[in-house]
Amino acid sequence: MSEIAGQIAAVHESYAFACMRCGHGWEQSYAIEHHTDTEGHECVRYVVEGGVVPSPLSRPVCQNCDGHVVRIMRAGQVSSVRGTRPEPEIPTQAHHWHLSDLLHPFQRKAG
Repeated sequence: MSEIAGQIAAVHESYAFACMRCGHGWEQSYAIEHHTDTEGHECVRYVVEGGVVPSPLSRPVCQNCDGHVVRIMRAGQVSSVRGTRPEPEIPTQAHHWHLSDLLHPFQRKAG
């Protein structure tokens, strides 16, 4: 796991996000790289499509409205409502949804 030896420990994680401001929902996959510098300090980098990005867990930002009130969920929460509203396929790793789609499976039927 030493960067000197050229080895990097990486894991892949996916998260689902829902903006509480505008209702936008999306999922994103990350390569999480664990590095050790020459002084022995460990650091973590989040990588999306080859570019380093801020940790999605520190202060997520809505891709739609730039809002900061974003709920983070386990992967699949957004995708699980895929059949509730027909939407075109998006050819990237990010999937976009609306908050009402995310909450639909949790709503109780009246009566």
